[in-house]
Amino acid sequence: RLHSEDLEVGQSWRSPLRTISQADVIEFARLTGDDDPLHRIDSENESTIDDDAARSPFGKPVAHGLLGLGVLAGLGVRYPHAATLALVGIEDWQFDNPVYIDQQVRVETTIESITPYGRRASRVVWLRRLIDDDGRQLQHGRFITLVATRGVNPRRPR
Repeated sequence: RLHSEDLEVGQSWRSPLRTISQADVIEFARLTGDDDPLHRIDSENESTIDDDAARSPFGKPVAHGLLGLGVLAGLGVRYPHAATLALVGIEDWQFDNPVYIDQQVRVETTIESITPYGRRASRVVWLRRLIDDDGRQLQHGRFITLVATRGVNPRRPR
């Protein structure tokens, strides 16, 4: 695991690809109660798009935007594998393009800033982007986390 002393502004990572499956979408809908027709394949014939989804602005079912954000958060745990103490904020989050069912996605992460936070942590601002296998940006914004230090941050004069 990487501690704040191992991190530098400008460092970046790229996760492996992950497919957003129909099963992911169904489970997310079940967990959240968001069963909007935008996210449905015809339940009687899974090779057919639900009529409401076909009439959507996207012409086919899309994954929940928050499912994409959740997948991004999960992939970001290992790329990089930081000694994260807490997620303390998400800023300027944008949903740029739909995430389609059976689409492959990955996360690109770049460190924007690192500042000492208390005696045993740093506040790290990460620019995170969810992109598809063609490099098209689907979502982006900033995650703010507290990352553990190995030692103790020096005290600042008052």
